[in-house]
Amino acid sequence: MKKNYQQSLRNHAEFFVEYFALDLIMDDDGACVGVMALCLEDGSIHRFRAHQTVLATGGYGRAYFSCTSAHTCTGDGNAMVLRAGLPLQDMEFVQFHPTGIYGAGCLITEGARGEGGYLTNSEGERFMERYAPTYKDLASRDVVSRCMTMEIREGRGVGKEKDHIFLHLNHLPPETLAERLPGISESARIFAGVDVTREPIPVLPTVHYNMGGIPTNYWGEVLNPTKENPDAVVPGLMAVGEAGCASVHGANRLGSNSLIDLVVFGRAAAIRAGKVVDPETANPALDQASLDAALARFDGLRHAKGTVTTAELRLEMQKTMQADAAVFRTDKTLAEGCAKMEAVAAKMDDLSVTDRSLVWNSDLMETLELTNLMPNALATIVSAEARKESRGAHAHEDYPDRDDKTWRKHSLAVVDGKKVELDYRPVHLDPLTPVSEGGIDLKKIAPKARVY
Repeated sequence: MKKNYQQSLRNHAEFFVEYFALDLIMDDDGACVGVMALCLEDGSIHRFRAHQTVLATGGYGRAYFSCTSAHTCTGDGNAMVLRAGLPLQDMEFVQFHPTGIYGAGCLITEGARGEGGYLTNSEGERFMERYAPTYKDLASRDVVSRCMTMEIREGRGVGKEKDHIFLHLNHLPPETLAERLPGISESARIFAGVDVTREPIPVLPTVHYNMGGIPTNYWGEVLNPTKENPDAVVPGLMAVGEAGCASVHGANRLGSNSLIDLVVFGRAAAIRAGKVVDPETANPALDQASLDAALARFDGLRHAKGTVTTAELRLEMQKTMQADAAVFRTDKTLAEGCAKMEAVAAKMDDLSVTDRSLVWNSDLMETLELTNLMPNALATIVSAEARKESRGAHAHEDYPDRDDKTWRKHSLAVVDGKKVELDYRPVHLDPLTPVSEGGIDLKKIAPKARVY
């Protein structure tokens, strides 16, 4: 990142650091012509005109109670796309890391279990031996997360509310912890108040990565699929990083592969933008109706006079998602979760914002972020409820098998208020390079069932 920043400065890129993007500016033909943003330092509203707008806004982990993401990961780009009438793709696929510090979400690396750490429930049992007798605590992230959640749901969680699990490192020699896991020891001390040499760390399955997001092709161009053309491109709009969904991860990202989102597709987007943008052409005119709609939404939130605070509604949304759209999914929990989330989303019309100022207004900022989180959460739980199979991070207890005949397709979610409409588009099954030209034989990478 430091190198990228240095190269950006070298090429005279200008950074607008303390700005918050409010909405995309779209024209009558459905092309993106720029973005509207708020300057947090002085409260001024800015219109950025652009031939090409690239969204690199990250995931939406903060829709859940426990996540490893920064507090700024509120799905802002995803929500702007939804408000422009465009769909999000594969939102049901959410990866959980098994060991986030309870209450804080900070990641405890899998290396902790690699060094000999193990999980226990309220009975002091090393329960992973029951679920994965061979790999035990070293089973894959989604499997360990699911097992932890099942222990909690069956009443064997630890703590006052029996809603988390213990991770033990206290049996390891202190010198080993100091040498091999110094950062983990420090994080546990700061965020959980735990001395890892003497007591276990309270942990909880924690949202770690969103496989779904803004549908793109492999050049990073945003798609607006139609029945006639499932790969139809939205002119002027791109998405890269965790915000984008080129589906390179399928239904479950593997470790370190998030770098692909940034390095590969970031570069691909730059190359493509260089080809489609004519630097001699004037910037497109801004659509007044699009500008007025963005300002009206912003002003309505700034002057919201309801009875529900942003913090209260955000917590209710997060706890609902953590309970009913997490790693343990059944027809019953997902249906109940959809009904709960629709009721939660209905309270958006009753929000209260007490600070009307425009400069460094944290109340307004958190409200804007909540309006971005809510549609992401709705798209996730409704898409999950509809998919009647297990695939990758979407593990459905009532449909434990993968069903390629019915469900090998991308889900598309459009959100309007508290209502979600679903559609689907086909999956690309052929590689770009055929075997005859040196491409890989698909039989060599055919999916296999994981056995523990």
